[in-house]
Amino acid sequence: MKMKLRYWMLFGMLIVTVVPRLVYEVPGFVDRYLLHPSQAEQRQAGMDGLVKEASKSGMAQWENPKWRSAVEKQASSLHLGIIVNDASGRERFRFMPERSNYAEIRQIVFAEKGQLQGSMFLYGPKPGNGWGVALSIIAAAGVIVFIGLKIGRVVVKPLEAASAAARRIAGGDLDFELPTSTVAEVIDVRNAFHAMRNELQESLIRQSRLEEERRFFISAIAHDLRTPIFTLRGFLQRIEKSMHASPQKLPHYLEICSQKAEQLNRLVSDLSSYTVTDSLDLSMRRDRIELNRLLADLVAEYAPIAKEKKIDLRFNASPEAIALHADPHLIHRAIGNLMDNALRYTPANGKVTIHCSTRENKALFSIEDTGPGISAKEEARIFEPFYRSDESRNPEYGGTGLGLTIARRIIRAHDGELAVHRDKSDEGAVFAGWLPLASVLK
Repeated sequence: MKMKLRYWMLFGMLIVTVVPRLVYEVPGFVDRYLLHPSQAEQRQAGMDGLVKEASKSGMAQWENPKWRSAVEKQASSLHLGIIVNDASGRERFRFMPERSNYAEIRQIVFAEKGQLQGSMFLYGPKPGNGWGVALSIIAAAGVIVFIGLKIGRVVVKPLEAASAAARRIAGGDLDFELPTSTVAEVIDVRNAFHAMRNELQESLIRQSRLEEERRFFISAIAHDLRTPIFTLRGFLQRIEKSMHASPQKLPHYLEICSQKAEQLNRLVSDLSSYTVTDSLDLSMRRDRIELNRLLADLVAEYAPIAKEKKIDLRFNASPEAIALHADPHLIHRAIGNLMDNALRYTPANGKVTIHCSTRENKALFSIEDTGPGISAKEEARIFEPFYRSDESRNPEYGGTGLGLTIARRIIRAHDGELAVHRDKSDEGAVFAGWLPLASVLK
């Protein structure tokens, strides 16, 4: 049962007040109704008879000595005290056993024809309830101990555990579990500590992953930079030596240096784009663009490369114009990366096909190639930064490993999705994605 602390306090105060009082009455109740019920019934019956007789007789009988003697005898047998006053309040009769501690238990008024004649007060011995006092003290002590133990279990112990957990958190130890409680405020503290622990654990996991990614990032950059720089330096030294000895080799050396410089330029460009994609929401400039036209421009842009590699580059446009609300430069970069990847891995006499269509409120696009395809392992990791199927990271057989990562980040920043599918024949790959449709132009 979950209850607020203030209600626990009120409940405890009620128990401390009520339980001792109830226990105090137990011995008298037991004596009257369990141990000596007949004596209590006889005393009550005798007192009722005396009251009834006195009510019938009126005030005049209290002047009769015989009547008074009979009343005294009956009252003595019942252990009662009697005081009778007239209408003016003057005492007319008194019978009170000596050395007794009596208390008023009943009052009877005598009236005749609507006029007050007098009143009679009955007194009975005060019950000596020593057992009741002792039991009430024991009950009070027991209640206090019970409440103390209860508070210790549901309040003190969880708070001590929370204090110890705070010290463990400060020391970097997140392996703790706080005890449960029935106090709402303590439960809130427990839940807050557990939520903080879970957040810190997730933060540490994220930090570990980021640190691992950072190390891989630096290693990949160092490798990708070192290879073309080493080649550039070597060929520049050859150019310096060959200027007089072998001038006919200079064009070949300069061409190689130009290729390595282009690799460096591509790497720097991809790194710049990769860092920008971390904050695309702030840098995006959305505008109304037509997807068929954008893809046609990309196909025209990559057509010379495809022709040089003897690759059949085809574009299956949608029969209807497709309008998007997106950043044209970023979408151009994302789909351009996919086309660059397809052309890079498709061999001579292969084919790259771009499809475009609509379905419901989505603009669908795909780039299909006839390259070597991808394995299940590669499919799971292909969008990771710097991931390349060629573990040697030879620039002759692939890019920087950032193009697909950048493409997916851009598509997702536009509330779309990008995925890769293996061809059923295990030859080639299909990169398919979608973007929210602004409208379909008829």
